[in-house]
Amino acid sequence: MPAHEGHHRSYDAVIVGGGHNGLVAAAYLARAGRSVLVLERLGNTGGAAVSTRPFAGVDARLSRYSYLVSLLPKKIVRDLGLDFRVRTRNVSSYTPVERDGRPTGLLVGGGERRTREAFARLTGGEREYQAWQRFYDLTGRVAQRIFPTLTEPLPTRDELRLRVDDEEAWRVLFEEPIGAAVEERFADDLVRGVVLTDALIGTFADAHDPSLKQNRCFLYHVIGGGTGAWDVPVGGMGALTDAMATAARDAGAVLATGHEAVRIDTDGSTAEITYRTADGEGAVAARHVLVNASPQQLAVLIGDQPPTPAEGAQLKVNMLLKRLPRLRDSEADPREAFSGTFHIAEGYEQLATAHAEAAAGRLPTAPPSEIYCHSLTDPTILGPDLVEQGYQTLTLFGLHTPARLFDRDNDAVREELLKSTLAQLDAHLAEPLADCLATDAEGRPCIEAKTPLDLERDLRLPGGNIFHRDLSWPYAQEGTGRWGVETRHANVLLCGAGAVRGGGVSGVPGHNAAMAVLEELGG
Repeated sequence: MPAHEGHHRSYDAVIVGGGHNGLVAAAYLARAGRSVLVLERLGNTGGAAVSTRPFAGVDARLSRYSYLVSLLPKKIVRDLGLDFRVRTRNVSSYTPVERDGRPTGLLVGGGERRTREAFARLTGGEREYQAWQRFYDLTGRVAQRIFPTLTEPLPTRDELRLRVDDEEAWRVLFEEPIGAAVEERFADDLVRGVVLTDALIGTFADAHDPSLKQNRCFLYHVIGGGTGAWDVPVGGMGALTDAMATAARDAGAVLATGHEAVRIDTDGSTAEITYRTADGEGAVAARHVLVNASPQQLAVLIGDQPPTPAEGAQLKVNMLLKRLPRLRDSEADPREAFSGTFHIAEGYEQLATAHAEAAAGRLPTAPPSEIYCHSLTDPTILGPDLVEQGYQTLTLFGLHTPARLFDRDNDAVREELLKSTLAQLDAHLAEPLADCLATDAEGRPCIEAKTPLDLERDLRLPGGNIFHRDLSWPYAQEGTGRWGVETRHANVLLCGAGAVRGGGVSGVPGHNAAMAVLEELGG
């Protein structure tokens, strides 16, 4: 049915895209008394922050794409009255490794004493633990000072530098490749690798990339909530976006799914948005248009030449297990090891080798990845019968697999990469992962994998890039505007992950676009 049927033909704001940022913007504007319409191409809202039951006949509702929460400000949760909670993970990470012919590993979490003992067990002394503490004290101070600025007008570079008020931290994070800091502070290859991984999530870069895009990725991974903690969304990611959709609807916003925006015509003060449904085309007028889509899609909608996509570089795998596998490291409890981030093939040299191989057009010989078990922290995503039987989920995120590697045959390369990635995990298990996999109603193993090309097809992520484009510094640069959401059209704003301070499940671009509109309207 046409989006305006039973409602208006004109709105104060039309939001293109019902992902989490679009829903945040819709809720803020509707709560401020503005008429709001959200046009969503798919049959559901939520974008990449959704929960689904991917395995036939199995009562497991998994966070299919995005899966942890760190960058969502409590301010947004409070302002919108979201019925949503997160749970902290008692263990930050576990990294298995073989040293001197014996399986061992590094457990970070479970209290300061246990973490200190784990470092000593792995490295033979106190040095690496003390370096770890000093380094994360530094990032913690930066997090406390930068995170609150994300929902404020963009500071200038100099203003943010004054806010950080730590020249060593500024140099380490903003001026020199993060690899320099890692190599200067840490000696152990495994410890170096664990630190570096936060710079490589969804970002295809070397530790010493002169563009510093790895630094920007690292920064956003250590400032969340002012602490850098990554929390588990209770009920899965879909619980968050369902709460956002409810908040927007309750405030009066109209959410029209199955409505694909195909064109935006604007004179800078009013706009007309043409949309397509299964029944044909329609149009609606708006004073403001907020585009919760990629910069590429924005360009298509307004008739500009799209920018070159920033290439995605990750493998996402969802699994359901009958039980957690036992580990070769007999001192490691699987329920602890998998509750945090379980690092695989992520030593410092392994990461460098994997990047070099992928940059040369080859799949990494030892694909790096990280895994965690949502259901250990939040079993509500599983049906009661599965919980009683001891079933668990596993989420795997692979690094250094750029979209270009899948161009020749996405299906075949996906299977090849999945096989070699799981082989790296199996090397640290006392039993094959395949023996632990649950099966669906048709007897198939409960495992699915998504490449960058799959994400581009399913979610229209350009190049499969989970951030829509390379992450930006959280300060103003030429052309970024007051809030980092502005475009060349005064009444068209970018509220998706490609906005300045976008990326991750944060709601920040949605909040900031709404604030820009309300400032202009005096509300």
